[in-house]
Amino acid sequence: MKHNAWRIVIIVFSAIAILIGISFLPLSKWTGGRISDFNLFSDILNIGLPEEKDISGATIDPCLAEAIEEDKRKVDTTLNSIDNKPLIAVQPTKQGEQVVIEDYTESGRGLEHLRNAISSDRLARIAVIGDSYIEGDILTEDLREFMQKQYGGTGVGYVNMYSEFPGFRKSVRQGGGKGWKEFAANGKFDDRYMGLTQHYYKLTSPTTSTYSGSKSFANIDRWNRSTFLFISPDSTQITVETASGTKTYDIKGSESLQAITVDENTDKFNVTANKTSLIALGVWLSDTKGVNVDCMSSRGFSGVTLSKVNTDLSAQMSKYVNYDLIILEFGINAMSAGQKNFDSYRKRMESVIVHVRQCFPNADILIMGIGDRGSKRGTEVHSMSSAQYMVEAQREAARRTRTLFWDTREAMGGEDAIVRWTRDGLANKDYIHLNHKGGRELATPLFKAIQINLNK
Repeated sequence: MKHNAWRIVIIVFSAIAILIGISFLPLSKWTGGRISDFNLFSDILNIGLPEEKDISGATIDPCLAEAIEEDKRKVDTTLNSIDNKPLIAVQPTKQGEQVVIEDYTESGRGLEHLRNAISSDRLARIAVIGDSYIEGDILTEDLREFMQKQYGGTGVGYVNMYSEFPGFRKSVRQGGGKGWKEFAANGKFDDRYMGLTQHYYKLTSPTTSTYSGSKSFANIDRWNRSTFLFISPDSTQITVETASGTKTYDIKGSESLQAITVDENTDKFNVTANKTSLIALGVWLSDTKGVNVDCMSSRGFSGVTLSKVNTDLSAQMSKYVNYDLIILEFGINAMSAGQKNFDSYRKRMESVIVHVRQCFPNADILIMGIGDRGSKRGTEVHSMSSAQYMVEAQREAARRTRTLFWDTREAMGGEDAIVRWTRDGLANKDYIHLNHKGGRELATPLFKAIQINLNK
């Protein structure tokens, strides 16, 4: 009897030892994310918590939380005209295996403005505005290359005045600019200067921002038009340098938006400024014809701050840099595990779409649904259950605002797609963000979807 008791003790302790050993094994790495790392002690402590757990560390955009609280205190009449119109029936998501653009525009216009621009003899401009999903030009760098190979054009498009991590973006070599102070739409800012990029820069000390072409992608090592957009309340001098040399411009003080544009084939564009009252929107390195794709990313944003874009400034901006297609890529920072109702976020984004349309009335608007996102269930990683509900909310926003929608998650493969993409080295281990390789993988069906719509 005493012998059997010792046998049971040995078995129990052996089992515990085995579990402790498993806790140190990199199961997630070995299985490509199909099985999450196991920790005996954390799993014991998590008894009683919800089964689904976020593993990314992503947080809800504070501006969204503030906006939802604001909605509870007032009645928003912005969308009354939308509410009174009958909704267009849900369009097919696929054409064969290809995920297509769902067209909820009036009379099925599709990408009418982009189509007209491409067929004209001027530059067609696309702005992709999003969160950290496209940070570092991920996805947009490949979409740009595909579009320019098909329809012509050179240059990387929009680049900010200063970057803490310039090397992360492979599509442009950026340097200098440490004298610029950044203001963003999620902090304290002067709404007179808030443009579509949701960032502007105020000069605090004399500085030079430098931009050089990159050979990482086709058609961006050189370009034919360099544009610097700024507001200079006081008269000043600004010096720019291109491949042919330097030139200093005498700028007359004005509260209106001004531009320095250099039409020259060049592989560099440097901007030197010294008047501390100067406010800059950024530089645009592009062409005079073909297509350009601008990447405007803001880490942690949910999209709701686009309602703060200044309408008058946008009209002034359109004289120098106008857009034919604006793609909105948001949603990651509006989700939490287990959430099913996104009505508040949907209504806010509907207001945003209406406002963006007012700012840029000659642009088509395309909503990109969120990509697939993972969460932990027990010891495994699967698609976050909230993902399907967010996609439905985004599609509903497109229907109610009479705009275009593309189902990113379906293009990735639907349920558990992010697990497969992470396993195959296309996404990061946070089970949200794509790497550069994954960005190219996703840009391929997006480009095809745009082509299909343009050829209608």
